Amino acid sequence: LKGISMEKSRRLIIAGNWKSNKTNAEAVALVTEVIRELHAIKEVDVVVCPAFTALAEVSKLIVESNLRLGAQNLSDSGYGAFTGEIAPGMLRDLSVRYVILGHSERRQFQKESDALVAKKAANAHANNLIPIVCVGETLLEREAGIMERVVETQVTGSLAGLTPEQVEATIIAYEPVWAIGTGKTATSAQAFLPPALASIQA
Repeated sequence: LKGISMEKSRRLIIAGNWKSNKTNAEAVALVTEVIRELHAIKEVDVVVCPAFTALAEVSKLIVESNLRLGAQNLSDSGYGAFTGEIAPGMLRDLSVRYVILGHSERRQFQKESDALVAKKAANAHANNLIPIVCVGETLLEREAGIMERVVETQVTGSLAGLTPEQVEATIIAYEPVWAIGTGKTATSAQAFLPPALASIQA
């Protein structure tokens, strides 16, 4: 990557990752409430990312709303003999526009590498899906003072092979791993990428 910057003028996006929660009925109830509460929101794009099992029902509900639909993962391949994987065409068929990639839980529990995330990101772009690439350091990495190096490695590795236009169209979501489900809260200053990472060079 050369001189690819995260522009401050970009439109803000708020995405809700439902993780492995909500039955279809519960998902319908929740998104109905979200639509009612946020119907007047115009300043930001609001993306809901339910479990795969609820995508079809949620898609029907938000079609006339100001919400956007996201998925929680994507295969690095397409249709075929890939048991348990979700092909991009399946998501496009449900009007999914965004897909979360490289979430810390998948990096930790499914051992997803930056290289795999990059392949998935390329697959998303090739199929007109917008990847939300997650990066972030653990508490040990932050306390060791290597936070910026860790995050920069994740960003550059997870975007490797993408064209400058694809990088520009990719959303980078910084999630400090040490603040997820631990009771610790990141400050507003910590919740944004540090200045040294505002322009990634490689």
